Amino acid sequence: MNYRTLLLTCLLLACGLYGSAQVKETFAYSTKDTLSLKLDIYSNQDLQVKKPCIIFAFGGGFIRGTRDDKYYLDYFKKLVEHNYKVISIDYRLGLKGEKWPTVFNTSVLKNAIAYAVEDMYDATNYLITHADKLGIDTSMVILSGSSAGAVTSLQADWEKRNNTAISQKLPQSFQYKGIIAFAGAILSYTGKPGYKIPPAPTMMFHGTDDKIVVYNKVKLFNRGMFGSRYLASLFKKQSYPYYFQSVRNIGHDIAGTPMHNNLDDILWFIRTYIEQKKPYQMEVDFKAL
Repeated sequence: MNYRTLLLTCLLLACGLYGSAQVKETFAYSTKDTLSLKLDIYSNQDLQVKKPCIIFAFGGGFIRGTRDDKYYLDYFKKLVEHNYKVISIDYRLGLKGEKWPTVFNTSVLKNAIAYAVEDMYDATNYLITHADKLGIDTSMVILSGSSAGAVTSLQADWEKRNNTAISQKLPQSFQYKGIIAFAGAILSYTGKPGYKIPPAPTMMFHGTDDKIVVYNKVKLFNRGMFGSRYLASLFKKQSYPYYFQSVRNIGHDIAGTPMHNNLDDILWFIRTYIEQKKPYQMEVDFKAL
């Protein structure tokens, strides 16, 4: 190999590596009570090229957590490798310093979820407003979250589909295109949750022995938390597209493990349910032997 050929080969390799490199850029999207809320955008180089995006909310029981926790980076990397943008957001931690909620006192939890949903809506509005600059395909915005972030994602879509007061922060014509929830639930103060407009195609993972986020439901009068098992049954009955993986004899670990063990399943869900709009209903009953 002569010098000129070697130089050309090196340049081509460098261009290939540059083209596949991933970058992260940080923006402040809102200020609440002097608290600056930020979001990180993970993408393949050219920020202004419009791509579908996944807005991600971290877990931590509405008490703790960070948008750039290293545990989530494999998930972000895999999505970006497949030409999606990942937007990992801050949100206010409404249970920090508060007494842990019970079935008799859910008001603090209600407030914490409302804060998180409001912040998720503000982040969404920021992306819509700056779509050209940030390269956001506003017709293809997906929500995802772990634990408290999964609750926030499911709640945000439920509020928007029911046109509730909090959802008025978003444009009337806007709807999320999909939900990917790792151990999530919905809080309802109006009895069993329903949808005036069918929900976005929803992917849920949940462990049957979860003691942190309810797997099925817990209810007192008209107030209740309705977990993935309950929502999957509702979606099935109403013919809404969904994918539910129930993991037997496992607890709250499922708030994180699918982001490492089920990456191909997640990509298949996005491609099949959301991009190709296949109205599938699928349940996976998983048990490790």
